[in-house]
Amino acid sequence: MKFEEQARAYRETIERYLASIYASFGEEPQKPIFEAANYSLLAGGKRLRPMLALEFCRICGRNPEEALPFAAAVEMIHTYSLIHDDLPCMDNDDYRRGRLTNHKVFGEGMAVLAGDALLTDAFAVAARAKLPEPGKIGEAIAILSECAGSLGMIGGQVLDIMSAQRACTEQEVLDIQSRKTGRLIVAPCVLGVIAGNGTEAQKEGAAGFASLLGLAFQIRDDILDVIGDAGELGKATGVDGDKNTFVRLYGLSSCEQLVKDYTARAIDCLKVFPDPSFLTELALSLTERKN
Repeated sequence: MKFEEQARAYRETIERYLASIYASFGEEPQKPIFEAANYSLLAGGKRLRPMLALEFCRICGRNPEEALPFAAAVEMIHTYSLIHDDLPCMDNDDYRRGRLTNHKVFGEGMAVLAGDALLTDAFAVAARAKLPEPGKIGEAIAILSECAGSLGMIGGQVLDIMSAQRACTEQEVLDIQSRKTGRLIVAPCVLGVIAGNGTEAQKEGAAGFASLLGLAFQIRDDILDVIGDAGELGKATGVDGDKNTFVRLYGLSSCEQLVKDYTARAIDCLKVFPDPSFLTELALSLTERKN
């Protein structure tokens, strides 16, 4: 199957699974929170993170759908982080993925709770995974928690806030982005290997690939904030001008080369897998993406 066909098939599978999560909760009196959570969860997007989980599971030899609970859990956590990022107390954004942000539709209080619900419910979804070695579910939940929490994405957000009023060094920017963006890309890759019953070497390869891909992905985001089209991106551009981004640190030309370099190094980490062609094409597609 060609890359685009496989990617489309993955996205369709992921969308169906995500749509089923809150639909299965029934007609509870707190139903408005399901609607607020679904507003952002089902708003589309690249589905990069869940796609990575499914593909790593596949190349380790199992049906990729075995990784769906992990894939969905990571996407739920990613979505909660976007809802909270958009709040007035954080980035105060009005649009996300081409439509009004969650708090603009449901109010700030409900948006906070929608994010809280997505984060909490994500762990219940992840715990449903049926692993070849059931004892590894604890390892998987720990990885998910560490990548999302104060040692991972939240830690990166904290470092970002702490450095908001000053220019950061190269190492500080790397520390922020490797946590803020990178760790939530590491999670689905490693969880996909666990769902696929992969080896320790494959887990290490997946983590290395994800860490480098996360940096390439974030640098490309920083580039697009400067040169991108708001209509294509589905959100405002030019909002990161005073933030500690890679573009501010290195300039546009150097950042374009960094994306290529990090992507090449990420691909090199895939040598421990038998058929990394899909992941290779996925990584390369980040270099030229427009949104």
